[in-house]
Amino acid sequence: MKLPLSPPRIETLLKKAFDEKFVEYFVSNFGPTDAEGRYLHWDKLRHLKPPEGWTSEYYWLALKFARKSLYKKLPFTSKSGEPFQFCMTDSINRDLHWIDKNAAGRIGMDKPVTNPHTRDTYLVGSLIEEAISSSQLEGASTTRNVAKEMLRQGRKPKDHSEQMIFNNYQAMQFIREYKEEKLTQAMILQLHRILTEATLDDADKAGRYRDAGDDIHVVDASGTVSLHTPPDASELAERAERLCQFANDLNGKDFIHPVIRAIILHFMIGYDHPFVDGNGRTARALFYWSMANQQYWLMEFISISRIIKQAPAQYGRAYLYTETDDNDLTYFIIHQLEVIKKAINALHEHLAKKAEQLHSIEKRLDGSVLQGQLNHRQLAILRHALDHPNAIYNIKEHQAAHKITYQTARTDLLKLSDQFKILTKRKYGNSFVFVAPPDLGQKLAEIEQISRKAENDLLNTLL
Repeated sequence: MKLPLSPPRIETLLKKAFDEKFVEYFVSNFGPTDAEGRYLHWDKLRHLKPPEGWTSEYYWLALKFARKSLYKKLPFTSKSGEPFQFCMTDSINRDLHWIDKNAAGRIGMDKPVTNPHTRDTYLVGSLIEEAISSSQLEGASTTRNVAKEMLRQGRKPKDHSEQMIFNNYQAMQFIREYKEEKLTQAMILQLHRILTEATLDDADKAGRYRDAGDDIHVVDASGTVSLHTPPDASELAERAERLCQFANDLNGKDFIHPVIRAIILHFMIGYDHPFVDGNGRTARALFYWSMANQQYWLMEFISISRIIKQAPAQYGRAYLYTETDDNDLTYFIIHQLEVIKKAINALHEHLAKKAEQLHSIEKRLDGSVLQGQLNHRQLAILRHALDHPNAIYNIKEHQAAHKITYQTARTDLLKLSDQFKILTKRKYGNSFVFVAPPDLGQKLAEIEQISRKAENDLLNTLL
């Protein structure tokens, strides 16, 4: 990724406008966005055709002055001492309204995540997805299936990548435990300690701010271009304390929308880069904490890192646009609102797909001896087993996947093998594993045939 071109200096453009008696600029009615409602950075705007009779430079000048009248100052400054700020555009207000309805309210579409019987199943899946994606964003290379197996079986990580994912999963659990508490520096440091345990070259750096001896630069993929140099280490404690005050000031005189507040926390950790490593994971984790702390309950069930990972360059560019244009956080806010919307829509699609799959299984069992005999967890295994012959299931993994007791998980699987003959039980060491037979589809067909025959026999008897 290359650095975006910094905008021309406003002072220079203003002087030129005065010298050329460019009166039209001063009576223009431009808002902060272009005609299509886009909040563009100079790096992109300069390549587009400006309005009739305008140069790109003067068009930029008009947009910037419209933005300056809307800027809301924040209690954070860049390393040069200039304040961070942002605009509330129509598109931002529209997105916030959508998120308020879909992530904080009660919507019928999300019955699976409000139903206490199925909620934990979806929660575990989302925590695992975020742990994997957030770690992969920072270099973890383990496949998704291997990572899921590790977390659900509760086995120890085998390498650095697995350790990153394991740590991220533990951090998400930590956030859930502390979501109703006020943010403190001790919480931030503990969160970082959890995220980086056994993954740093210097283990003593886990849960500690970087010091003057830590040469930190954010570079591009080639490692040759410096994209960002964070503030001096001597400022970090003070900057972190200001961050905590901002996170906790929910009823201050200056209202900031809860989602905007969470996004700003995310950005500032990334900008300050208070740690030698793990800053991105810490930033995204604090975003989740802030959203949960402000009652956006549905956010526990989505993965923003999964969306970010689909276009990581856009994520990095949103940071750079802010830093190169008057510390204007609007670019990052717009990017993250889009990420949140996509993540929520992805959850809805996932829930709809799962509901359809379970419905198809229930419909297939309609009228058979198995109708009404299987709970939602057993139905999920049956659906998976039909698509994955010879798949292996064990009690501990089933327990972790659904956040149920060991005895409940054991009962689920034993019934599937001993009572319903859906899975094959095999001895493996000191415990049992349960295998999906390759002819499971044929077995179900036979059960359906037997059920229909019994129904017909009963009907003939009655007649």
